[in-house]
Amino acid sequence: MRIKSLLIAFLSLWTTFSFAQKATSIENTEKESLKLTVETKEKLTDENASLLWEITGNGLETPSYLFGTIHIIGEKDYFWTDIMEEKFQASELLVLEIDIENPMMMMMSMMNDMMMKDGMTLKKLLTEEEYKQVDEHFTANMGMSVSMFNRFKPIFTSMIIAQIGAGGEGGGMSMEGSKSYEMELVEKAKKRKLEVEGLETAEYQISMFDSIPYTEQAKMLMQAVNGEGDSSDDMMDEMVELYKKQDLEGLYKMISGSDDLGDYEDLLLVTRNKNWIPKINEFAADKSTFVAVGAGHLPGENGVINLLKKEGYTVKPLK
Repeated sequence: MRIKSLLIAFLSLWTTFSFAQKATSIENTEKESLKLTVETKEKLTDENASLLWEITGNGLETPSYLFGTIHIIGEKDYFWTDIMEEKFQASELLVLEIDIENPMMMMMSMMNDMMMKDGMTLKKLLTEEEYKQVDEHFTANMGMSVSMFNRFKPIFTSMIIAQIGAGGEGGGMSMEGSKSYEMELVEKAKKRKLEVEGLETAEYQISMFDSIPYTEQAKMLMQAVNGEGDSSDDMMDEMVELYKKQDLEGLYKMISGSDDLGDYEDLLLVTRNKNWIPKINEFAADKSTFVAVGAGHLPGENGVINLLKKEGYTVKPLK
């Protein structure tokens, strides 16, 4: 299994931590955020080309809304349309994959969960030559030794490498030049004094990686170091273009349509989607709710849209 789809499917964790280290503001980008590219406008003519969906029926007194996010996007590509703003303003509760109102505290509480257990270290997992190769990669790209991450689960070290590719020297996207839809929504919620809830905990997200053996994670780490598969820049560029076109099917195929995700599709997508439905039921029954999750979770037979329809809701795209 190559690293690329797994990292795309779950890059949200590391980007959330990265954005925890900088202040998030939307004041200087409000005008720019309302603009769509020509490609986006053209794609909106397609029936299901929308990131925003209205949830009605099944006993709901007021509509709720389902929005597909991208966890990291360049400021120049970020957009927020009038209909998105209108429906967010009409909502009484913001629900994200995890509650990131205080991401720095969340990050600190999760550090222990990111470490390997039973005294395992990266040096023990890798051969002497492999460890040297990883260390040289970190030194060249981050100016620090990988020894700082010696106890980290290898999957998180791989995520760091993926982030280097997306935002390091020569990379196409840096944290300083990027935005997070989740963080932007939290800022909007704070301004309106809206409560923010999570569909799952950050601890649960991290625990899912425990089902992937350390030896398998170490193989993924070496694949990331060796640049096997498409580069992080290429992956992020492709994902961003699909997102700007509001092409849910394209995003879904990119994440789950190849063999790369393999046996982990159920772990990372299907199981989580199914776990979210009862919680969405509960939130939406109480008040008009704006649910924002990764766009790749929305389409497909076991996507959130279809699962909500199976529950008896009417779910339709808003454009």
